[in-house]
Amino acid sequence: MMVWWGPADPAEAARRRGLPEGRPSRLKMAVPDADQMTITRHPVRLVPLSQALPALWELAVGNQSSDSLRAWRVATRITLSTRDPEQLRQLAEVMPPAAHPIVTDTDEVWTPESLLAAFVSAVHQVSAASSPTPRRLRESKNQLARNTAVVATLRPYQRHGVAWLRRVAEQHCGGILADDMGLGKTLQAIALLAERRPALPHLVVCPTSVLGNWARELHRFAPDLPVVRHHGPDRAIRIEDAGFTPGSVVITSYTLMLRDIDLLAQQDWDVVILDEAQQIKNHTSQTARAARALPAQVRLALTGTPVENRLSELWSIMDFANPGILGNHRRFSKRFSEPIEMRRDTRAAERLRNIVEPFLLRRMKSEVATDLPAKQESIVACTLTTEQAQLYRAAVKQAMDAGFGAGFERHGRILKLLTQLKQICNHPAQFLKQTQPLPQRSGKLTRATEMLAEALDEGSQSLVFTQYRAMGELLAEHLASELDLPRVPFLHGGVRQADRDRMVERFQTEGTPIMIVSLKAGGTGLNLTAATNVVHYDRWWNPAVEDQATDRAHRIGQDKPVDVYKLVTGGTLEERIADLLERKRSIAEAITGTGEEWISRMDDAQLRSLIVLSEDVVAE
Repeated sequence: MMVWWGPADPAEAARRRGLPEGRPSRLKMAVPDADQMTITRHPVRLVPLSQALPALWELAVGNQSSDSLRAWRVATRITLSTRDPEQLRQLAEVMPPAAHPIVTDTDEVWTPESLLAAFVSAVHQVSAASSPTPRRLRESKNQLARNTAVVATLRPYQRHGVAWLRRVAEQHCGGILADDMGLGKTLQAIALLAERRPALPHLVVCPTSVLGNWARELHRFAPDLPVVRHHGPDRAIRIEDAGFTPGSVVITSYTLMLRDIDLLAQQDWDVVILDEAQQIKNHTSQTARAARALPAQVRLALTGTPVENRLSELWSIMDFANPGILGNHRRFSKRFSEPIEMRRDTRAAERLRNIVEPFLLRRMKSEVATDLPAKQESIVACTLTTEQAQLYRAAVKQAMDAGFGAGFERHGRILKLLTQLKQICNHPAQFLKQTQPLPQRSGKLTRATEMLAEALDEGSQSLVFTQYRAMGELLAEHLASELDLPRVPFLHGGVRQADRDRMVERFQTEGTPIMIVSLKAGGTGLNLTAATNVVHYDRWWNPAVEDQATDRAHRIGQDKPVDVYKLVTGGTLEERIADLLERKRSIAEAITGTGEEWISRMDDAQLRSLIVLSEDVVAE
């Protein structure tokens, strides 16, 4: 026997599927015999579980004994309160072994363990859909939080956000605050923490690069909230020594959350906040698993990009915030990811949007922050030097002559070639692992130097983003020499937190003319509104990541227009990929974008047309 679950009127839904109440139908089952498993069709009837679970109905198979029926009912009631695989396994051992249902569309035999896991997931979905929580959350998006506990004047859309966060907390569920970058997600989250008076501490998990920013923002907007930094070599290793007092805000990094999960999971938290929650977009990663293990009354995810590459990333973040609401990952892929990503199924996208919408709040700058200054984006074409062209042709020829192979080998070889070509477009010295000489060898470096010199003459401050630490170091040395600057700071992952904070502070308050920023280390969480020029020296080939970096300058607090320049080397894969980038945004925007992985799935002819150098683009 098994349980059938469905909408508010399951009996009517069952009748539409040919299973009228009280009359037998047939169900395809795998029945274990003494020597083998035979596939048969058994008569079944629909039995309401009115006393235990009114929203669920039972399919009683054949002439199962009353003892088996009672055993199944006990098991189903117990599983509602657990998602522990070991407990599900123990329950599966006492389930009636007479038959296992077969999923029609895949011919997969459901074992007792998989059936119980699916049942638990479905109960969570049914409970969420039938409760008043989604309606209340939708209503709260149109409400204004009139009084807040933060020392700040909130914009109207931010007060809408606080009202929604309050309702999420009142319902003891979770939510994703996915406002566009720079709209003040941190401030809205702090407003929620500041007004709660819990008997438990709060936990904020964020990238290392923004630990200092969270501490400063908490002190600025909620000075009465105690702040505990769980960071550094002197952090507590025992829960008794941690100082996680009621109402305090504990700040830690994703790295230390993973490393110290045994400690952090011992503590019951009031609100757990994941900042830059795309850090857990890979649901199989240890970081994502650790985040899901944190016990909390309320779970909030803050991210400007709930979907960067694939819909599975949205599933991972939402499963942290509201476990089970989107079902298990395999079922989610079949119902939503595959139809939407492979077939652009608009009905599947609409169904997913309806489920997610109450628990996700996303506002765009163009919609709510009309007082932000303009942002002008430009593609700047650069030419190759003769040296660059020779290196580029040689790298392409060597790779094409050797072939790309198949499977993982092909994937690795293509990504290696892409890296080589990007480095050559940046500067031959980066590709050849040289430090000198730098001038006149790269058309891109020459153009960037000219642009930054103009900005310097105008008295403007500039940010230069690169994804390569080696290129950042070359840029810092070259620009200081060419523009007669004492030094050009370079913020990257190897900079200590205290030095990073000082670097940002000097840029914001002392007028540092140019700062180079590693796209990975500084693409999220930083407030660099002193800049009015943003230069993307090399392309990440993921619009969401580049937008995050740009919005370090174009965000709340910026009072001047921001000019964004994306450098592209003409006639190379950089120029062709720039033309393709806009097409890669569609999947993410269908619900609320993609790195180099999609290029590795091209066949040889497509790849050749993408990478081969046009012969009319070399600088004389």
